[in-house]
Amino acid sequence: MSNFILKDNKITLYDINHIICNNLQIELDNNLIKKVKNSRSFLEKKISKSDDVIYGVNTGFGDLHNIKIEQKKLSELQLNLIRSHACGTGKKINVEIVRLMLLLKIISLSKGNSGVRIETINRLIFLFNNNLFPIVYEYGSLGASGDLAPLAHMSLPLIGEGELEFQGKIQNSKTILKKYKIDKINLAPKEGLALINGTQYMLASFIYSVFHAYNLSELADNISCVSIDGYNCNLNPFNSLVSSVRDYNGQKQVSKRILDFIKGGEIENLEKKETQDPYSFRCIPQVHGASLDVINYCSDIINTEINSVTDNPLIFDEKEMIISGGNFHGQPLALSIDFLKLSISELGNISERRTFNLMSGKRGLPVFLTEKPGIYSGLMILQYTAASLVSSNKQFSTPASTDSITSSNGQEDHVSMGANGANQLLNIINNVYDVLSIELISACQAKEFNNYKTSKQVEKLIKKVRKLSKKITKDRALYKDVKIISRFLKNQRYFIFKKS
Repeated sequence: MSNFILKDNKITLYDINHIICNNLQIELDNNLIKKVKNSRSFLEKKISKSDDVIYGVNTGFGDLHNIKIEQKKLSELQLNLIRSHACGTGKKINVEIVRLMLLLKIISLSKGNSGVRIETINRLIFLFNNNLFPIVYEYGSLGASGDLAPLAHMSLPLIGEGELEFQGKIQNSKTILKKYKIDKINLAPKEGLALINGTQYMLASFIYSVFHAYNLSELADNISCVSIDGYNCNLNPFNSLVSSVRDYNGQKQVSKRILDFIKGGEIENLEKKETQDPYSFRCIPQVHGASLDVINYCSDIINTEINSVTDNPLIFDEKEMIISGGNFHGQPLALSIDFLKLSISELGNISERRTFNLMSGKRGLPVFLTEKPGIYSGLMILQYTAASLVSSNKQFSTPASTDSITSSNGQEDHVSMGANGANQLLNIINNVYDVLSIELISACQAKEFNNYKTSKQVEKLIKKVRKLSKKITKDRALYKDVKIISRFLKNQRYFIFKKS
């Protein structure tokens, strides 16, 4: 198995994608190891030779920051921190996100500003490299002071507690440690705090969502081409001249995608009875393009956060300083996550409108895309389902970052709620896959009622769908079709990044 060596340089979203998709193992460059050791050495000297109060090292946490902890109990303090903060609830987070959490925590701690031992980082690397995924739950983070509950659950296996998932089976951490003949970690001063301070849950979830957002962006363009063909739309709105006088990169890219995908079909030369098409067709470059621009913006935010240290306090050994600050606050991510929620939700909104139009009995298509409307309801209720999903997405799109609930007895009086936003974003993404599935099924059915040839690309997509979902000749339960096509769409890999 190939290795990816973490070095003292910037890690990009491309690198993260490369590591995850190729199942690479992680190791640290010697320079990083040196930085980590120097940081730890400075902190240990500071603890042993000074009576200075250092937050979270020889004090309590949160509103307990003024309580001094005696020297002999500093390790116990860190152990208690992990145990007390592991109180997440909700669904178990999928292993793809947990894997990203481990990777991101390794990257952050290896910057050498957290004061942890190299042994502790190596244990995280061991979990990552051996596909041992801590059981983490979706709720418990306020998106400030770190993703405390999720990261505490991620850290439990280091101290021989909690559970791990390996090869699809959930096992007690003690059992796994025994299997690999390794001991639990005895946390040193500052280490528990360094493990749970940080934005690694919301960032991991955000990265996972951005991967799928790129996927959805291209899928939405390709699927809309089937709808354009089925509805016999005018292709002029996709002409590059239109975008040349409104200089948005997303709009230009979407217009090009549409024309490339639909090029070569008879629709280019067919007579058009309508001068203009509904906005859900005509404005695809503007709507899909705006969403793509937001995804790219979010990628830039992520690239900054990947290379950030979101711990507190921060160790600057070369300056001989330990500084308490607020890098753990998730506001930059929370606002961006809310932005992405809206943009992905819109891909679903406009898709549902195209589905509605395809079923409206216009452009030579039968109402609800059935040969015998009346006796058959055809695809009528598929549009209902799409409408239900986009309505749900509108509710999920309410900005989580507008909320803040005071915690820790008033010490933490403004929080980002970025983790809740990240959870909402995942729901939106899953819903949009289903909405696009419904549009694709409807568009393929529409193509059954016109006899003009389509492009090779559109034809190829229709053939793939027809292997999974047959032509609807009479009423049948369609829930399985939606599920199968949605799974098919999720398995597409358009989000493989090009190295910049």
